Amino acid sequence: MSAPVVVVTGASAGIGRAIAREFASHGWRVALLARGVDGLEGAKADVESLGGEALVLPTDVADEHQVEAAAAAVEAWGGSIDVWVNDAMATIFAPADQIAPADWRRATEVTYLGAVWGTLAALRRMKPRNRGTIVQVGSALAYRSIPLQAPYCAAKAAIRGFTDSVRCELDHDGSGVHITMVQLSAFNTPQFDWGRTTLKKRPRPMGKIFQPEVAARAVYYAATHKRRELWVGWPAVQAILGTKLFPGLLDRFLGKTAVDGQHTDEPLPPDRKDNLWEPVPGDHGAHGRFDAQAHGQSTQVTVNLNRGWVVGGFVAALLVARAWRRSR
Repeated sequence: MSAPVVVVTGASAGIGRAIAREFASHGWRVALLARGVDGLEGAKADVESLGGEALVLPTDVADEHQVEAAAAAVEAWGGSIDVWVNDAMATIFAPADQIAPADWRRATEVTYLGAVWGTLAALRRMKPRNRGTIVQVGSALAYRSIPLQAPYCAAKAAIRGFTDSVRCELDHDGSGVHITMVQLSAFNTPQFDWGRTTLKKRPRPMGKIFQPEVAARAVYYAATHKRRELWVGWPAVQAILGTKLFPGLLDRFLGKTAVDGQHTDEPLPPDRKDNLWEPVPGDHGAHGRFDAQAHGQSTQVTVNLNRGWVVGGFVAALLVARAWRRSR
């Protein structure tokens, strides 16, 4: 029996790179989609070093024709697509009124429409077979927007709305295709070194930072279990629940703290390049420059992925305590 096939968009760097490695470590064949050929070749080497097979497909996910051609190439190479992971994204660190209209459009087309085109390409292949899983790599910012990243926050919220609609349609059809969304906290990825910005200081993740491998493990779990949605990291839980309970309070709190919280005191490097319109040359790997601050584990994720055991252990402890009280 041949190994299952996963498609990962945004696979050249950051969380997408870590996702590709995670699937490869479980014996999957991995199709790697992104614009940057240097990073794609690095990702291919990662997959092969883990004993997996990889297919490199330079693809701009904002172009629906390129996405459809990539999907066809994957099935010609590896057979049916079992999992499609939409991870590609682009962000801009700037006040909303300082972003050029063309840049607004580009960030939206990559982050939102890229997920739409990927989902539709996957559905065209999965629905006739009545099987397959689509994973949307989302963010707590799909629920709780922050300043300085309006295009990204809006796109992630749009993906959530789109995904809910598709989920309802699949349920109406009685389809065996599953769609899930993984909402992330802040992660140590290269996006803070190559996201377009109008700030004079180097951008940084806000709050507690996790390593990309934490997200990758959660995405693999979501792809192989029937969860509707998965929250990754306690900060994501706080943001999502907090905006449901105290949205106005969070508006004011983030207005006071989240601007300074998204940049360091370091000036931008004079030769800094961004990846909004073109990939930044070189292989940038999965990690950004915050290894010293990033956490490689999350208790919340461990509990979330093992909640059956956690609940079972809690119930068992209650029963033991109850039996002990009765025996006294």
